[in-house]
Amino acid sequence: MQHEAEVREASRRGDYGRVIELVRKERRMTQTQLGQALGLSQPAVSRLEKRGTGTYQTSVLVSAAAHLDITPDLVGLSGDRPKPQARDDDDMHRRALLGGAIAAAAAPALAALRLSTTAYRRLDGSTPSQNLEDAVQAHLRLIQATARTADDEHRMRLAAVGSEAASLSGWLAWDMGNHGSARARYGAAVNAARSAGDPLLTAYQVGSLASFEAHAGNGVQALNLTGRARRALRGRSPAVADAWLSSIEALGHAAAGDRRSADKALVRSRTAAEGLLEQEAPPPWPWVFSFTAEKVAAHRVTCGAWLGLPDWVLSDDVGALATGHAKQRALLLLDIAAGHLAAGRVEGAFAVATRALEAGLKYRSGGSLSGLAHCADRWHCRPRPEW
Repeated sequence: MQHEAEVREASRRGDYGRVIELVRKERRMTQTQLGQALGLSQPAVSRLEKRGTGTYQTSVLVSAAAHLDITPDLVGLSGDRPKPQARDDDDMHRRALLGGAIAAAAAPALAALRLSTTAYRRLDGSTPSQNLEDAVQAHLRLIQATARTADDEHRMRLAAVGSEAASLSGWLAWDMGNHGSARARYGAAVNAARSAGDPLLTAYQVGSLASFEAHAGNGVQALNLTGRARRALRGRSPAVADAWLSSIEALGHAAAGDRRSADKALVRSRTAAEGLLEQEAPPPWPWVFSFTAEKVAAHRVTCGAWLGLPDWVLSDDVGALATGHAKQRALLLLDIAAGHLAAGRVEGAFAVATRALEAGLKYRSGGSLSGLAHCADRWHCRPRPEW
């Protein structure tokens, strides 16, 4: 590391924000990019880096160390260096993350399994799903085997860890175009979340299944599932859950052909997402990344593509592409191509779809390639331009 001496001196002083700033710059990462990974806004990352030797939130330091790939001791989480003072709400985040310093000391197996799942989730953004499938399935079996010999308390916590891994497994199957396995794995994630007795995790997994059903064209089923997700929260819904579920409801309405209801849900989602902008704390687990206005834009693009509304697609395409990882952006490109096609911009549709094809081939994404085939079917059904 180019600034290793400066990093270690800042760590020795307890200036963990400076450590994060130096390593972030070393990794050529912007404050916005780091914020998206940690669930923070750019201004919040700036304040974090300028905090000096003040109070730090332990869960933020855990996440920053993991994302920047530095040892926890550099941000005061192990060794003999002074530990950051914990704020009152840290206990909730440490329990939720299962990877914080206290959980790691009490249950090393839980912490290791949880951090492994996080690592696989991060790898998903740049790794073909086929390359992760076997490893994630083996990881899930290990969690299940560990749970069988655990006591009741740890078995419930392992159920939560297993739910997260099963949900990732469901996404991998979805990305590979195996919808039957995806639906079954999301269902397993929901059941594990219920076994863990975690209402927020249950709502997250039911919502994830709802998103899958909406993309599969089952709008009514998606809306039924989002209703179940909201009921699982028992009236205690954090803002990020409301913003996210509203966006999935928009997808459900769009899949059912209801433009008016989709628009209303998108407005609710955007309003809630904008309210999250200034929060310094990361979203509660199981959310790993923040839910932003850019993500609402991505859902609006998708809704517009399904409803045949090119103005929705083409007005939000730039903001939508500013979020998500490479495989998700490839799927979004197909929606943008559909918007161009609906607007009669055939050459533009072809150019954007070509970019999606390149990404689909690079990551061997079944979702991208099947979506491209659907786009091609629509191309053949349209009157050809005169050459």
